[in-house]
Amino acid sequence: MANVQYYDVILKPVVTEKSMNAMAEKKYTFFVHPDANKFMIKEAVEKMFEGTKVASVNTMNIQGKKKRRGMVTGRTAAAKKAIVQLTEDSADIEIFSGL
Repeated sequence: MANVQYYDVILKPVVTEKSMNAMAEKKYTFFVHPDANKFMIKEAVEKMFEGTKVASVNTMNIQGKKKRRGMVTGRTAAAKKAIVQLTEDSADIEIFSGL
C-alpha cells in the first residue's frame, strides 16, 4: 500500500442533493484516496476539521463507467467514496456550512 498521509486521504466533498439531506443527520460524504481504509479516513477527518469526532465510517468502491467514442471503448476512472457519521456532541464540518 502507498504511503498515504492524512492530508492526502480526503480528495473532495460530494455535493449532491442526497448528500446535502444527509447532513441533517451529521453524515458527510467525501471522495477519498483509493488506498485509504476506514481508520485512515477517521483519522483524517478528525485532524483536518477541528472539534469533530467520528462515530462511524462507511466506504464504497465505485467502478468506472464504460464509455465509447466511435469504435474505441474504454472506462472512466474508478473512485472510492466514504460516508462519515459524526457523534452528537461533535462540531459540524465548516466547508458545508454555507451550502
